Amino acid sequence: MLNDDRTMPSFMTSREVRSLSNKDDTRLKIFSGTANPALSQEIASCLGLDLGKINIKRFADGEIYVQLQESVRGCDVYLVQPTCPPANENLMELLIMIDACRRASAKTITAVIPYFGYARADRKTQGRESIAAKLVANLITEAGAHRVLALDLHSGQSMGYFDIPVDHVYGQPVILDYLASKAISSDDLVVVSPDVGGVARARAFAKKLSDAPLAIVDKRRHGHNLAEVMNLIGDVKGKVAVMVDDMIDTAGTITKGAALLRQEGAREVYACSTHAVFSPPAIERLSSGLFHEVIITNTIPVSEENYFPQLTVLSVANLLGETIWRVHDDSSGDYEPYACLGID
Repeated sequence: MLNDDRTMPSFMTSREVRSLSNKDDTRLKIFSGTANPALSQEIASCLGLDLGKINIKRFADGEIYVQLQESVRGCDVYLVQPTCPPANENLMELLIMIDACRRASAKTITAVIPYFGYARADRKTQGRESIAAKLVANLITEAGAHRVLALDLHSGQSMGYFDIPVDHVYGQPVILDYLASKAISSDDLVVVSPDVGGVARARAFAKKLSDAPLAIVDKRRHGHNLAEVMNLIGDVKGKVAVMVDDMIDTAGTITKGAALLRQEGAREVYACSTHAVFSPPAIERLSSGLFHEVIITNTIPVSEENYFPQLTVLSVANLLGETIWRVHDDSSGDYEPYACLGID
């Protein structure tokens, strides 16, 4: 099931859209990389704009070529490009896009990164490891970006790796609105963190769901992309368990957690995640029957062959469009209904 909301967002009136289109479209430009053009188009539509014209191609040896096909001199440019798989290709493309805008005399350049690759490499867990998240932050800054707009970073500390402003917004409102439409009784609901590191995220999620009770899956990781569930902290018997995580990669953590929840008597298990990386064998695991529904967003495009009956894809285009508009308009997000966006 695909939830594809392309209507004009409630935060902008039709008059504001017309005003933006007629007056500010010469100053606000949105360009899309090749990683997620569908999301970029939705964001532009939410703002009443057309995507900027850009030529991106690969040479025979794999090198990337970028040429802006319209003037950006004196403009506020927003480049929409998640660094999802293939991460290195998409990251390099973003860097070259930034460089092209800088050399074309753009007034400001904002890298809109719905999914920030390398975010998990945010600290040293063993000796002689790199901190790739900091390296990527340096690359984006040195390429010429003035600001970064990111959605649901793996850890908040990644914001500190940038020497430029970072607007960190959260995908929670999109998923929460959808769950509210399910009309699940608050007495039957329990929010589950698939690991100890995600407790703060799950607690915030539970608070928004009528302060639902919280459960935690304790696991031990034996290697990259490998997880082993140990035990469950909390009561899920007879309840609807909602597992919350920022991303699903190989789905090892969340499926082993779901199996444990089923063993402990959970009636239904929902998986909620902002970023659907879906590295093999994620699809086989998620479609195995453990989950009543798997709810993700479109920060990363999902190929047609990766759809399965339990999958629901929600759009974050309105959320990102609203954030872009408020950043462009020099507005703050510290009051309702924008406080949930995390814009300072």
